[in-house]
Amino acid sequence: MSKVLLAYVVADGLFLLMGIFMIAFSVIVQNIQFEVPTEGHQAARNLLYQRFPLTAGIVNAVFIFVTFLFTIPGIITPARGWLKLGGWMTTVCGIFSLIIGLDLWIMTLKTKADFAPFYFSQPPEIQELMQSAFKCCGYFNSTSPAFITDDICSSPAAAALMRPCATPITSFANVLIDNIFTAVFGMVGIDVVLIMATACLLKERRERERFRHIDEKSGAIGF
Repeated sequence: MSKVLLAYVVADGLFLLMGIFMIAFSVIVQNIQFEVPTEGHQAARNLLYQRFPLTAGIVNAVFIFVTFLFTIPGIITPARGWLKLGGWMTTVCGIFSLIIGLDLWIMTLKTKADFAPFYFSQPPEIQELMQSAFKCCGYFNSTSPAFITDDICSSPAAAALMRPCATPITSFANVLIDNIFTAVFGMVGIDVVLIMATACLLKERRERERFRHIDEKSGAIGF
């Protein structure tokens, strides 16, 4: 096995692991996003998960698995056609992952405004969980929506002195989403590495084929 082929195999293995990670994360989050929360951070996280492009993540992961299957003949046979097809399919996967990452990144630019409808629609007990966890009252302020009376917001006067929940929830959401879209962009990097490895392997095989034809014409193979 040449070094170029070995590098391609390693990149292809990372590509497969990327697909496994993506589909595992998407399926797990789909199963927990509507769980009844018992703590404020969990409540906020579940509401954020409901905005994630999870179906797109699953579709992309499935396409990654299909692409991996198409790369196997390119590894075990000298034909370049399978490599070219795998390279184009990897490019599609990379573009798909990039779009998902950009969608998540754009989400962080308007988290405060976009999360508000989710917060407003929650029953009082869920809002109270978030108030307690983030030590805040209301969302935009203590009256919008009206705070839920609890240990943190015990009275209108006390609630008015507390920060609104929009600020800490937005910070929490941005950190969570930042970590996820950074991971997605890292996956795009793996796609780029595999594409480069494909190009290098194609070049190596093209050169070997050219030298083989030269040898055939000179009669070297007969010896």
